[in-house]
Amino acid sequence: MGELTGGELQLGPKTMSAMVAAWALTYVLTRLALPARSKDFCNRCVSLIHVVVSVYFCNNSVADWSRPLDGVGAASTYPQMLALTVSLAYFIYDTICCAVELPFSWEMLIHHALTILGLAYGYVRQISGTELVACLILMEVSNPFMHGRELIKELKLKDSSLSLANDVIFALIFTVARIFIGPVVVYKCVVSPTSPFAVKVGAVGIQVVSLLWFYKIARMVVYKLSKPKSKKVA
Repeated sequence: MGELTGGELQLGPKTMSAMVAAWALTYVLTRLALPARSKDFCNRCVSLIHVVVSVYFCNNSVADWSRPLDGVGAASTYPQMLALTVSLAYFIYDTICCAVELPFSWEMLIHHALTILGLAYGYVRQISGTELVACLILMEVSNPFMHGRELIKELKLKDSSLSLANDVIFALIFTVARIFIGPVVVYKCVVSPTSPFAVKVGAVGIQVVSLLWFYKIARMVVYKLSKPKSKKVA
């Protein structure tokens, strides 16, 4: 990959390495700031920071929100490349962190591998920024509430009204983003003659994983809503 320059920042391997290191440093600083919290708690705090940063750069890369999927498979613009660089660096960091610091999860490994496959292809080839940015936005909008579930548990608020509200909002946003809108983006990728095969595979794979998660989330919400409220003993 050649260096892509926009303003003063060159988006090449050196920048990618620096961003991966920056995410790792953010995790280390979070661990130092929250010594009483678990590794998972601190990693999820970093993930929440990524949500804000990623959505900001993705939003800035969309030229026309009335036609956000125009340009599927085309050469990426500099703002799109910047959004891809930030998030690809994060997912590389997060995959390493999950493998080294946290209990192993096949679901998370497959999800990260598919995400990195699509983002890395678009990053190296400097194409498909439109569909990759769309996928990033749809993945990230529900993540604050997904991570919030685990943070709430560690804060011992699992049975609180806050926990229930968080789960319901998480389920609603996940359903709209990944079950209703997501397939539209995947369809545009699959039928587009210019969208690369690696991006198509990544998009379809993430949609399959999203359907599996949707099943689990639906069961979780039904269970929580039907769970009888505990009665206080006088």
